Amino acid sequence: MSDRAAVYLIAAVVAAAILAGIVFSRRTGALRILIGIDRMSTLIGQTGAWAILLLTAAIVYDVTARRFFRAPTDWAYDVSYMLYGTLFMLAGAYALSRNGHVRGDFLYRNFSPALQAKFDLVLYLLFFFPAIMAFMISGWHFFELSWLQNERSSVSPTGPRIWPFKFLIPAVGLLLLLQGLVEVVRCVQCIRQGDWPPRLSDVEELEKQILLAAQEKGAEALAAEMAKGGEEAVLKAAHEVEERASRDPRPRHHDSQM
Repeated sequence: MSDRAAVYLIAAVVAAAILAGIVFSRRTGALRILIGIDRMSTLIGQTGAWAILLLTAAIVYDVTARRFFRAPTDWAYDVSYMLYGTLFMLAGAYALSRNGHVRGDFLYRNFSPALQAKFDLVLYLLFFFPAIMAFMISGWHFFELSWLQNERSSVSPTGPRIWPFKFLIPAVGLLLLLQGLVEVVRCVQCIRQGDWPPRLSDVEELEKQILLAAQEKGAEALAAEMAKGGEEAVLKAAHEVEERASRDPRPRHHDSQM
């Protein structure tokens, strides 16, 4: 497949996903699909996070062997940059699913949800998807050339194969594209409904949001909503609190009782 055909194919998938988001945004099944893709990005990102332990162990072992036993390893450098690259790459879609990438919040947080969604939608269409398409296509060529040459590392005597590591580039590009489509559908839903749909939060963040929701709505009212709506009601209540906090320009302080 030529690069031009690949661009057309990816653009067609993006357009179809946006159209589906517009048509089916009011259906409850759409929320399940969005949350399901969030869960996939979370699983991949959190699984990749374990690489930090392997990276730490490799560096500690190499430093200890070199400094105290004068026996430096011939594999630690390759292992360290491969593990760090894996950790960094696999976290991309996870961070996007948590709305965790850097943005100018000092302006954005004061926008209404609908304006935030319009702002995000324009940026996704103009910058995110073209960049991801270029990332995927160039990354595939980068991996393909490495695979055909059976490329090995040239910076250490062991010379491990590095084409499996380079395969992460197009693979992660696909994950980012999929999560980006989810975010575009969320933008469309927010523009039509006037508020952001729920998204998954990390455990610690979700606990804090539920506590804030209980403070604002009352524990009994929140428990009744949770009993009726299950997990989706919990996510919705926590999300409402998070959105109100993000749009409040004043710093929030929470008193703790001993």
